[in-house]
Amino acid sequence: MKDEELRKLLENLLRGRVKDFKLIDPKEVAIEEWVRLKCQYGCDGYGLCLTCPPYTPEPSQTRKILDSYRIAILLWQPEGWRSLREICAELERELFLLGYYKAFTMPSGPCELCDPCPLEYPCRHPEKARPSMEACGIDVYATVRKFGFPIDVVKDRSCKANYYGLVLIE
Repeated sequence: MKDEELRKLLENLLRGRVKDFKLIDPKEVAIEEWVRLKCQYGCDGYGLCLTCPPYTPEPSQTRKILDSYRIAILLWQPEGWRSLREICAELERELFLLGYYKAFTMPSGPCELCDPCPLEYPCRHPEKARPSMEACGIDVYATVRKFGFPIDVVKDRSCKANYYGLVLIE
């Protein structure tokens, strides 16, 4: 399918579900080693979920994974990460059923399908649970700014957050 046909398909699939999306080259996704340090030394959820470090791909592996895809979809949802995680999982499945068998998603933020995560294999929700972009070393701030989406540090509960998801397809 050509990129323009894919864009039209995605417009139909995502209408009313996300604020916006862009088709991007996965090679342009910013991956940095320091991002996982922020998980390890800045997040109280480190090691408490199978979709977070140390259980997720390291940045070098993430780069190899992204390089094995031709195109990605960057989703923007200012409403809240939980609904975006669900949208990402649904979109991955829909794309898979349409023949994009390599479709894989990485939403932002921690998984909260199980609270707490039992940390046992297999995961209780393998159809929905996916590692976050941050957990895999993706610099979400640099990536979304590169493509013109808004993102700022959320300094307190009065600040509005923006949430993103990355869907890899072939």
